[in-house]
Amino acid sequence: MIETRRFRLRPPVDADAGEVLAMMCDGETRRWNPATSVEDLDTAAHWCRRMADWTSGDHATWAVVDRDSDAFLGCVSIHSVNRVQSDAEIGYRVAPHSRGRGVATEAVAAATVWAFDHLALVRIELAHAVPNPASCVVAERAGYRLEGVLRQSFVYGDGQRYDEHLHARLATDSV
Repeated sequence: MIETRRFRLRPPVDADAGEVLAMMCDGETRRWNPATSVEDLDTAAHWCRRMADWTSGDHATWAVVDRDSDAFLGCVSIHSVNRVQSDAEIGYRVAPHSRGRGVATEAVAAATVWAFDHLALVRIELAHAVPNPASCVVAERAGYRLEGVLRQSFVYGDGQRYDEHLHARLATDSV
């Protein structure tokens, strides 16, 4: 578990399934994320269990919840962990009712520190579609420097292939 000033990052639990389903069915979430297998409460609960299982060592995923109420606000994941290269990627989703409150920035920053401290990573990358400026703001505010544009690099949930901004943060970067 990770505590921030306003939030708690904890593994997803079955009780999050309803909020996970609502977030995954949201149009903006679907547009800017890869297609998801979450389609109903059962698949949402399965997603929670799968994301909470870190035994493979290739990811660590947290539900982001309000520290006081435990209300689900979104999720953040360190994924594609490569122990040989000491690097990984980070991704996040924010529930529609929580957007614009700095949830993603605070969660990304906290998960990044955790990953550098606990996984001995040297580099973490954050990529987002160029036409998604909100993700650019999150990356920059969380200390991820813009490194360049990956041309036509990823097919997003809307089925379109987009150029992506590649941001990265090094363990040695000062934030």
